[in-house]
Amino acid sequence: MVEIEKIKRDTFEKLGLSENNPGVYNGKWENFSEKDAITVKSPIDGSTLGRVSVASKESYEKTLNSLKKAFAEWSDVPGPKRGMLIKKLSDALSEKKELLGRIVSLEVGKTNVEGQGEIQEMIDVGYYATGLGRQIYGNTIASERPGHVLYEKFLPLGIVGVISAFNFPSAVWSWNSFIAATVGDTVLWKPSSKASLTSVAVMGVIGDVLEKEGVPNIFGLVNGRGGVIGELLAKDQRIPLVSFTGSVKTGRHISSMVSERFGRAILELGGNNCAIVSEKADMNIALKGVGFGAMATAGQRCTSTRRVAVSEKIYEDFRKRLVEAYKKVKIGNPLENGVLVGPLIDSEAVLNYEKAIETAVKQGGKVLAGGKRHSAGNNGYYVEPTIIEAKKDMEITKEETFAPILYLFRYSGLQEAMEIHNGVPQGLSSAMFTTDLREEEIFLSSKGSDCGIANINTSTAGAEIGGAFGGEKDTGGGRESGSDSWKAYTRRITITKNYGNELPLSQGVTFDL
Repeated sequence: MVEIEKIKRDTFEKLGLSENNPGVYNGKWENFSEKDAITVKSPIDGSTLGRVSVASKESYEKTLNSLKKAFAEWSDVPGPKRGMLIKKLSDALSEKKELLGRIVSLEVGKTNVEGQGEIQEMIDVGYYATGLGRQIYGNTIASERPGHVLYEKFLPLGIVGVISAFNFPSAVWSWNSFIAATVGDTVLWKPSSKASLTSVAVMGVIGDVLEKEGVPNIFGLVNGRGGVIGELLAKDQRIPLVSFTGSVKTGRHISSMVSERFGRAILELGGNNCAIVSEKADMNIALKGVGFGAMATAGQRCTSTRRVAVSEKIYEDFRKRLVEAYKKVKIGNPLENGVLVGPLIDSEAVLNYEKAIETAVKQGGKVLAGGKRHSAGNNGYYVEPTIIEAKKDMEITKEETFAPILYLFRYSGLQEAMEIHNGVPQGLSSAMFTTDLREEEIFLSSKGSDCGIANINTSTAGAEIGGAFGGEKDTGGGRESGSDSWKAYTRRITITKNYGNELPLSQGVTFDL
């Protein structure tokens, strides 16, 4: 039996955490304040982990001013040197990986493997950003005027605001922050109030490196509730770009505030991800991919598989084998070996799980596996991973429920499969399991998946940092992490140079002095 209190004490001591933790960092830690402090409870057993103080308007201003001052210096540092600083951050995170991974598990209920993986993703993004420091490129364009050169540069924006979600409490911050810092920006982080302790632990490691290296304060942290600090950040004219990860509803609100002041927004919102299983699929790969996609992180990934459409030719066999696989899954304390499904984040998430199942049954769905709370742990928020046989007209299947609920559909042809797949407002991740090249290509064409991420013979859940991450439709259209996503954190400047002895004017205009 894992002793959570013992793990907590050991982890807190080695990371310098306590029962009462300051939640604001602006080059130094603000003192802990009792006022409106966030009480952090573990979803594993409901125990209190500690408290984190929130930012006041005064400490928010102080943090923003420190980032503005740091930008003036940091943006002048050459890109390769900025990249090398980010490498040192990754090195430091690597040294504390196990401890930081434990904090993630304790605070948001991820399994030990997933908690460690969360920190490893930060480390990998940092190393990716190190290379990016030497690849901040522009384009040279053929000029129509003799004696002229036309080209583009990408320059840093200024202060980037990052509002992150609880389900990836540190990795998604690094997707934005390490990339933004490498191109010359400074970053203000407003984490989810459900993952405040992780932000304090991560920033503790980051801050130590910045201080040791004598680097200006390029990263700031302001904990607080979304309705207060999140609103301040979204409305702040001094923050040209806000990256928000969370629900569609909140994303619309954030987007409207940012756009009203002509700011930019990167939106990573809801996912209602579908996998198509063809009769030509490798059955073992499909079962593993669908099962993992639906149950990993207790269905609390934005890329979790929430719907699966299975060819009628293999439907009965697939359904039977999937239900059997669900029966074998270990549910419980995520710090114990062999556990795949840990707790949901809180009691509200459990109620939403139950409400969704009740609604699905009323709309004609049939529960094939799970469907109830689970008795694992003491006072934790555990539920059974659930499979519901669904009909195409069930409205509940068009909604995203952040829980391990999988809706199972039957299809008769590829066109019907695509109608099921694309027939929801969200458009984040997608998958097809098939060994047929033609089916693959249709799925990856304009007639196929309408999502930002498309996978063949692998799960919807998860993504590699080298590719641009994000989705379409109600998912918001944003892109983070790899490929050329770095450009979102810059401003483009088009430059014309005349090196000739004459001044030819545009559009054939003549002007003689």
